[in-house]
Amino acid sequence: MASVKECFLYAVICTLLSLVFLLLLTRQQRETLFGYLSVSARGRRISTSKTPPRSVSPESKVPNNGSPQVDFRDTFPPSHREALARAAESLSAEQRKKLIGRAVDAGEFKKGIIPLAADYRDCGASTYTPTKISIEEVKALGDFPDYAALSGVPLPKAYKEFRIETALPRPYRPFRWAYHQTMSLTKLEPDWWLELEKTYVSRVAERRGLFEKHGKMVLDYLPGSELACKELMEMALQFICARYPHYFTLSHSSEQGHVLHNRILKTHTVIKSMHPLHVLLHNVPEDFAVMLRNPDDGFYYLRAGVLCSALGWNVSTKLGLQLKEIHAPIPDYKEKMEFSMDRYLFPHSPFTFPASTPLAPFNAVPGV
Repeated sequence: MASVKECFLYAVICTLLSLVFLLLLTRQQRETLFGYLSVSARGRRISTSKTPPRSVSPESKVPNNGSPQVDFRDTFPPSHREALARAAESLSAEQRKKLIGRAVDAGEFKKGIIPLAADYRDCGASTYTPTKISIEEVKALGDFPDYAALSGVPLPKAYKEFRIETALPRPYRPFRWAYHQTMSLTKLEPDWWLELEKTYVSRVAERRGLFEKHGKMVLDYLPGSELACKELMEMALQFICARYPHYFTLSHSSEQGHVLHNRILKTHTVIKSMHPLHVLLHNVPEDFAVMLRNPDDGFYYLRAGVLCSALGWNVSTKLGLQLKEIHAPIPDYKEKMEFSMDRYLFPHSPFTFPASTPLAPFNAVPGV
């Protein structure tokens, strides 16, 4: 028993002396000591900042999500030539002749892609959009073509019981779980692309007031965005007329062309009397940004937008910039998101982009 007591006392004394010794050491000396004493269960030193890393085989290396040197000039969104036949069903026989049965040569297509700053109305018939639809075919489709047939995304169901006076916004919870820096894309519910609520009248008035005060800081467009802005406006008006038929209708006459009748605001907007983005400003309280593909490098650039709710920036500070330049101030964007964002846009067109994100305060519409 005496030997056991002696061993115990010896252990206690050694422990106390060790503690006193550690207390006398500086913080740097303690860290150095612990680094030398760190040993794994297998007897191997645990890696520290001074331990050289083991080599990693090429196939085992973790990929870098930063933007690699990729040539996107020959990368195009999917062709929509097959959709022309569906859209042609509602057109006249003369219009259908220009839309059906014509094959497109790959070389002719690449040589004839519409330049970034070109107005489609001034382009020849053999000029093409990145989705392989010729300008002749675009013109043959006319105004307000069947975008549901062109896209494969059906028009929303009519919400006839909707009442603007009592409508509340749907709950918005973008950060319900642990947040990670990603594109945060979710599948878009087609019926809820553009939502209205009881503040509709005041919001439209506020947005118009912001434009009157700030002008191009909230709404602007560059040459070459004419077709994309027109399509965006037409898609949005088709949507609200289908979703809220008791509040919005479209009519057509030979004198005025298409007219939007807004029963909430009691207004009648002659579509051809103003720029498409102004039609949206006066009727749809949503922010939109139009991204167009530059055939010179294959990347997408902001070419038009109506943005009244952007935080820390405005249209005039970002217009004309490439996607990565727009997001340059965002921490870790280049390392974590740049390549993914670019890679996501390239295989998509405005007709194959039914996605939404709670992080961007606008609807991103890549122009055709």
